[in-house]
Amino acid sequence: MFNFLKRFMGKEKKEHLIDFMPPVRGVLKKDFPLAKFTRFGVGGPAEVFFEPADEADLVFFLSRVSGVPVTVIGSGSNLLIRDGGIPNIVIKLSKSFSGVEVKGERIIAKAATMNVEIAKAALDAGLSGMEFLAGIPGNIGGSTRMNAGAAGSDISTIMESAKMIDSSGHIHQITKDDLIFNYRETTIPNGWIFLEVTLKGIPMEKGIIAEKMNTLKIKRQESQPVNVKTAGSTFKNPEGLFAWKLIEKAGCRGMRIGGAMVSEKHCNFLVNTGNATANDIETLGEEIRRRVLEHSDIDLKWEIRRIGVKKPEQSTFGGR
Repeated sequence: MFNFLKRFMGKEKKEHLIDFMPPVRGVLKKDFPLAKFTRFGVGGPAEVFFEPADEADLVFFLSRVSGVPVTVIGSGSNLLIRDGGIPNIVIKLSKSFSGVEVKGERIIAKAATMNVEIAKAALDAGLSGMEFLAGIPGNIGGSTRMNAGAAGSDISTIMESAKMIDSSGHIHQITKDDLIFNYRETTIPNGWIFLEVTLKGIPMEKGIIAEKMNTLKIKRQESQPVNVKTAGSTFKNPEGLFAWKLIEKAGCRGMRIGGAMVSEKHCNFLVNTGNATANDIETLGEEIRRRVLEHSDIDLKWEIRRIGVKKPEQSTFGGR
């Protein structure tokens, strides 16, 4: 750990971690509110928030703060930030990390590119296999990390290679063979951040691709809650089963805790009805897990990524 961090951790006074950060060209803020970056619209602040200006800015920053825990957030889908916020450093990639390039049968997408934009680019290029991305909120970096999927496809079916940066600021080029893809997870080292993902499609008539995308869109609108504050599927489907059926059988459809509710339309979706806290949502999820375990003897696993600390446990960021 760098000397400035040793000095910081050894002090009893009220210096803030941000006072020990290196000079950067991007956005650097202390105690920065994060709720606006999440689909649930809840969550506490980041002790230090960094939005790098570009790749060089990110490389420089990480090389200077090695040893400090870093949390990366994307578009806030599939994410629950607890009310106490996130200690240490939170990084969110800026718009400079977004963009798509088509090269033959391949699409090279920067990590912050929204999935729907990749699906549209594939359609324009006459490449099939990426239609499912149009129905997955979020960006390709986060989606690759969790091996996001829908309609029988997932990232493992289309990913070919990726460019990543580790927690010390070193760049790595990896291929699909360097990773192990499991259901809703990928073996990515802790602290590594996706910078770019290369996806491979299959040439097909644009009309057929458009029809596939439209069919998936209609099915999604009919079966899932839209235009509400939700982070998508809450729990992973147990092998051979559907989480929503287990939740329904346990009598949880429409159940509420505080401002959080189980969706009436699809009960594997939790919804912020307007005034929910992160604790309301997480408590509701844990109650669902308890009831499903009691009813079906199945332990549901969270699909939503829960990060940060709960408010009662939060220490003051400014004075440790």
